[in-house]
Formats: sequence, structure tokens, C-alpha cells
Amino acid sequence: MRTLAVIARKGGSGKTTLCVHLALAAHLRGRAVLLADTDAQRSSSQVLKGRKAGGPAWVETSGPKLFALQLTALREGVNTLVIDTPAAIEEEISHAIVAADLCLLVIRPTFLDLAAAIQTAEIVRRLRKPALIVVNQAPVSRNGVEPPAVKRALEALLLMRLPVIPILLRARAGYQSALESGRSVEEIDPASEATREIAELWEFVETFVFGRESAQATR
Repeated sequence: MRTLAVIARKGGSGKTTLCVHLALAAHLRGRAVLLADTDAQRSSSQVLKGRKAGGPAWVETSGPKLFALQLTALREGVNTLVIDTPAAIEEEISHAIVAADLCLLVIRPTFLDLAAAIQTAEIVRRLRKPALIVVNQAPVSRNGVEPPAVKRALEALLLMRLPVIPILLRARAGYQSALESGRSVEEIDPASEATREIAELWEFVETFVFGRESAQATR
């Protein structure tokens, strides 16, 4: 079993939207998925409660209970555990980081998001856990040229000394509208740019954490 912790210290970053989309991406590719919602707002749980088709299992829990949850999930045949973390509670986030095989730091290309993420990056390094940065809600590029805000953010992210996933998630209304029915953009509109972004992002993360052969075996 592999555990992914989706983390953002700044509210409104789209952390939960990404967390649910990753859990659904894994589910749609045949993985046995459990989403652990440790955020007191329980937004991930609310989304999956509204899902009419089969989907990932989910549980409302807290950071200190993650180790026991991992043992139970492993016994029950779960192979992908995705943790939705709270935005600002360092102790809860630390529990998720310790439990994770990979931490995904969700950052919008804004000064405040970058400033908040520096603290998380320090915790990840201190605990010696693998981590990747996901740039989320980035303005759409024009003719292949990134907006100045995105360019500045990518340059600033170099200072964190953590790898940035090359697939940027753009500011698209489809992400939110899909969650209103408990679905992902991949299910709503398979031909959309949002679907392409999520599919490529999941493929990158899956290969990183499971290895190329294991990732290909689910397809």
C-alpha cells in the first residue's frame, strides 16, 4: 500500500479538490482506494457522500489515528491511501507527513501561498519525506506562454528545493462543478483540458510512488 498526503497551509488552494480528483483517478484505474479526511471541515467526505456511482472508500479521522488506519486499510486490501489534511494545524499535518510515502504540496502561484508553503517544506525536509509540489489554479497560458505570475512562482519555487510536477493545473470551473455531483472531470468530460491535466498528473504521481511497472499494470 502507498500513502499520499495532500497538503496546503493556505485556505482556498484547491487542496480538497485535488485530493478528491486524485482518489477518483486512482479508483477509475482499478486501484483499491481509501480517502482519509483529517480536515475538520470534512469537505472530501461531503463530496464522496454525494457520489451516486461506486467510488473510493472514505473515512473521517484525525492525524493521530492515521497509523492504526493504515494497518486496517492494509489488512482490507487497500493499495492507495489518500489523506486530505487540514489547512493550518501543524501537528495534524505532521502526522500525515510521517504516514506518507509521498507528500504533495498544493500551491497557487501567489505570494501568500508561496510564503505559507515554506513552513511545510521545512517540515517535510526535517522528517525526510519525499515531496512534490503541485501548482494549482494557475492562469491559462496563451500560445504556450506562461503568464508573468506563473513564471515568478516557478522561479520562487526553486528556492524550496523540492521538485515541481511539470503538469500545472489551470484555473478551470470544471474542477469545482464536477465535485458537485461527487464526480471527477474525467467522468464529466473525458475530452476536456481539465481531464488531460488530471490524467497526466495522476500518471506522474502514480509512477513516482508505485513505480513504472506497477502503474502500467493498472491500465
